[in-house]
Amino acid sequence: MEVDESGFYNRLLDYNNILFLCHRNADPDAVGSAYTLAQSLGGAVGIVDGCNRVANTLIKTLEIEAIEKPNPSDYDLTVVVDTSTLAQLNGIELAEYAVIDHHSTCAIKDGAEFYLHRTVSSTAEIVFDILKFMEAPVMRKSAMALIAGIITDTGNFKYANPDSFRTLAEIIEVSGVEYGEVVDLLASTPQDISMRIALLKAAERAKVHRTGNWLIVTSTISSFGGTAAGILTHVGADVSFVGTEKDGIARISGRARRNAIDAGVNLGQILEEVSKLFHGTGGGHDGAAGLDVEGGDVQEILKSCVDVTTTKLQ
Repeated sequence: MEVDESGFYNRLLDYNNILFLCHRNADPDAVGSAYTLAQSLGGAVGIVDGCNRVANTLIKTLEIEAIEKPNPSDYDLTVVVDTSTLAQLNGIELAEYAVIDHHSTCAIKDGAEFYLHRTVSSTAEIVFDILKFMEAPVMRKSAMALIAGIITDTGNFKYANPDSFRTLAEIIEVSGVEYGEVVDLLASTPQDISMRIALLKAAERAKVHRTGNWLIVTSTISSFGGTAAGILTHVGADVSFVGTEKDGIARISGRARRNAIDAGVNLGQILEEVSKLFHGTGGGHDGAAGLDVEGGDVQEILKSCVDVTTTKLQ
């Protein structure tokens, strides 16, 4: 059942022991949203399979207590946060669950008891609207966590809309947190040499596919696919797809520049469409998305990504 912010809050009041569960390789938007909900409503923050580098910095700086690989059956309700597909939970068995998400596609909501799904720039923005409905104070750590989620999920505001800026300004105003504090926190994330090596390999292996004046770039590496796809758009690709393979799962990360989005590219929809061709799962945002296919051939999937994207740009 779909609910709004008030309905989401009121439904949560029916439960005493709530787990706010983040997707695998959780990012600051997932961690910050789950943490803020747990702090405001009571409950625990759960991590399915680790966090990315920036989210780890957020957890350490704000001293967020997170449970690694929790068992949802130990809780009355699991609220799946910032997650669009079951594949992002690495096969974890969900019992009774709800969903709060902001991606353009959200297949996981179909099995939920209730869900709050709005296509906005970040889940943090939806969480802040819940706090406003509750008339709850925005504590310092929660404010920093929400701001970090907005900054990172908008790509440092590259994909932001006016509501993103309005929400950011309101959080700063009601909490007293300075924007520069959060920027400094994010900038303190240490560089990982293995990531730097992976990014260089992605650039070395890049294949350029030209359609008219559009450049679609593909590559493969063993890890850091999302970061690599972002780098390829920074250096010239209009749309990029990077494939990785681990434990028999083929994963594709896609990124798109604003000009490609304006021309009709919606990576969330594209990767959902391609994933179905290979009996996998996929989805995400207009400018950033991913898919998973068990036993899939990375090169074959990348070719389909290019083919479908090409039709959108013609």
